[in-house]
Amino acid sequence: MAAAVLATWATLILLLLAPSPLPEHWRYYIYSPASVGLWLLAMLVAPVVVCIVKWPWIKTGGR
Repeated sequence: MAAAVLATWATLILLLLAPSPLPEHWRYYIYSPASVGLWLLAMLVAPVVVCIVKWPWIKTGGR
C-alpha cells in the first residue's frame, strides 16, 4: 500500500513541476491559489482512490 501512495504522490509532484519551463506570464494561471489548492486536495484524495482501485493488487502483494 505504501508503494501505491508514494507512486501517486510522486506523480502529483511531477505534474506540479511540469509547467516550470513555460513562459513566466503563464505561471500565474497555472500556479494560482485555486490550482494549488486543488493540487493539495489531490495529494490527500488521490492515494485513497488509488488504494481502493488497486486493492486486489495490493492484497496479493503485487503479484
